[in-house]
Amino acid sequence: MKPTAAALTPSAQRLPGIDALKALGCVLIVCHHLAFYGPMSDVVHTAAPGLVNWLYDYGRMAVQIFLVVGGFLAAASLAPQGRSVVREPLQLILRRYRRLALPLMVAVAITIVVAASVRPWLPHPSVPDAPGFWQLLAHLFLLQDLLGQEALSAGIWYVAIDFQLFVISVVFLTLWPDTRHRWAVLVLAAASLLVFNRRAGLDMTGLYFFGSYALGMLAWWASRSTQPSRWLLAMLGLAGMALALDFRGRLLVALLVALGLVWWQRGGVARRWLQAPWLLGLGQISYSVFLIHFPVCLLVNALVSQLWPTQLAANSFGLVAAFLLSLLAGWALYLNVESPDAPWRRVRAPAFLRP
Repeated sequence: MKPTAAALTPSAQRLPGIDALKALGCVLIVCHHLAFYGPMSDVVHTAAPGLVNWLYDYGRMAVQIFLVVGGFLAAASLAPQGRSVVREPLQLILRRYRRLALPLMVAVAITIVVAASVRPWLPHPSVPDAPGFWQLLAHLFLLQDLLGQEALSAGIWYVAIDFQLFVISVVFLTLWPDTRHRWAVLVLAAASLLVFNRRAGLDMTGLYFFGSYALGMLAWWASRSTQPSRWLLAMLGLAGMALALDFRGRLLVALLVALGLVWWQRGGVARRWLQAPWLLGLGQISYSVFLIHFPVCLLVNALVSQLWPTQLAANSFGLVAAFLLSLLAGWALYLNVESPDAPWRRVRAPAFLRP
């Protein structure tokens, strides 16, 4: 897949490492879900159990990439010099909701149609049931997990968590507009890493994930500070205490991503490679790929399971085809829905839908 110019932003305007990390996270999440959902992975597991098991068990850690990058970009826009620049918090929150929810709703609608189409001939637990009214309403407001509603698509829980984390950050930076917000972030990060993140029952809330998000915020401030050592010590101290108390591989991944971001922003030797056009393109469409890959995978699983239910070669090719088609579908969703240049944005919309 080769994105067109409309899908790319000039490399000079992109932060080093961000698109590369988003591209890596996108690829790992799609591969994890291919290993997790559908009968194709069951067939391939017989020949390559190590690879399928690794993707099943560890591919999900790519979520930490998005958490850290999300915190990094939140600090860049809300407190770029270490001081809050938040002036209209409600407008910021609504803008973030629109950014996340509009392409999400399109992807959910597509998933509902695809699931209804394949449900009669793909009797598999990965196919979601027909949605009810309250289930749809909960998804519209990103509350499905908090309200105990079954998710209509894979990974949709993360969109709700991302929105919660952004709201928490805006609230903190509004309540503590001077440099005191840094201490507020550190305190909540410590509470998340040492307490909330160790309670699985809280994993539908932003409190569970705020520690990783905060590492991204600290990474931004470290990358822009004239005294980065204090921010690096804060990152290492928080993560070190959390890992010593209860070692979690996902937190180690979050720490390494945050440290990598600091290094790249301050002139790491890999900066030129990180600005490769294909990485910029994949990183920029990564959210759309994340949203749309599940219905694509459902459709390919249904087709292959009907035509070649046990053939290893066909199911292996099906996994590769589902991955490539997911990238293509994500590119289309980005160009037509998510992109600032998407055609629908030229149509005069109601005020509350305008970016």
